[in-house]
Amino acid sequence: MLERTPEGGYRFAYTNGARTLTGFHPFPGMTELNAVYESDQLFPMFANRLMNERRPEYKPSLVWSGFDPDNPPDPIQLLGVTEGLRQTDSLEVFPCPVQDGDGCFLNKFFLHGVRYVPPAAIERINRLTTGDALVMMFDDFNRHDRLAVAVRTDDAEARFMIGYVPRYLAHDVRLLCSQCHPDFIDLRVERVNPTAPLQQRVLCRMNSCWPDGFEPCGGEEFQPIVSGALSQH
Repeated sequence: MLERTPEGGYRFAYTNGARTLTGFHPFPGMTELNAVYESDQLFPMFANRLMNERRPEYKPSLVWSGFDPDNPPDPIQLLGVTEGLRQTDSLEVFPCPVQDGDGCFLNKFFLHGVRYVPPAAIERINRLTTGDALVMMFDDFNRHDRLAVAVRTDDAEARFMIGYVPRYLAHDVRLLCSQCHPDFIDLRVERVNPTAPLQQRVLCRMNSCWPDGFEPCGGEEFQPIVSGALSQH
């Protein structure tokens, strides 16, 4: 778990998932699972997942993620949308969902699994526009992820399955769908990026009720190994 300190630095602590995930190895320079790390600068493991500002695709990438390139966001906020993806490993950076100003669930994410959908679905994706409604479906027969939540278009006739809710959100999304009235669950297109890589093609925005007692990222695997190490999720 990564957070800002009150002084403007950074604090990191491993969660219980680091102990149970098969094949996980501690990050370079952060080898002690029971330690809490602090730094004035963003830790290299995360800083290296931010695109270099000198690269020609830097500003387009900010736009694809819904940010103003002339007013770049905080690095943690940026990583929370881009997920810090790299081709050399499978590490994903993601934010714990928060309440908006009205006390409702709010989360922005890029559709996952777009590279697996057929060409007709890609063509439909490229015709999506900001504000288009999308529909979530439980993919209970998914052999790779029993909690998978698929996303389809809300067309009157031909409906296309265009991707998936990120795996790290699936458990919470299923919980919200079971506790919130359908009228209080809304998934829409935030941005469509026809020239972006498929993993950044569709930025979605999800709003829903926030049920009493709901704790996003509340599973044991998300809890820091060192109790009380971080101030927030």
